Amino acid sequence: MDKGDLVPDFTLLDHKGQERSLAEFTATGPVVVFFYPAAMTPGCTMESCHFRDLAAEFAELGAQRVGISADAVDRQREFAEANGFDYPLLSDPDGVVAAVFGVRRKVPLPGPLSALRTRRWTFVIGADRRVLEVVKSETRMEVHADLALEALRSA
Repeated sequence: MDKGDLVPDFTLLDHKGQERSLAEFTATGPVVVFFYPAAMTPGCTMESCHFRDLAAEFAELGAQRVGISADAVDRQREFAEANGFDYPLLSDPDGVVAAVFGVRRKVPLPGPLSALRTRRWTFVIGADRRVLEVVKSETRMEVHADLALEALRSA
């Protein structure tokens, strides 16, 4: 997915085991979908907590936040409860949605990182399901929420 692309609708289970769709989220305004490699890891916790901590700023812009990883629903629930997340975490265990967005690695990382099949990318999506911005940074976890807010403010 690139800036300007139309995102196809998708449905995944959230951390509570409920089906959630992109159409549901965009029905009320823009949505920021951030993909992260693995729940309960230091970098992903930092990134996800930053999205949590900026809840008021996203709300002022009418935007929802949604995290997606390959983690199972139970792991997502544990992650959400441990960190008090006020937004849904979606489970994409087979990487189907990650592949649509182009964030699924075709070749695993070497060594102990081989299980991390999802890239850390963020997509700012308008209510019309068009991509407004893409944030690509695997190592600078703190920039995803900040750059998503910038994109929403300038949209």
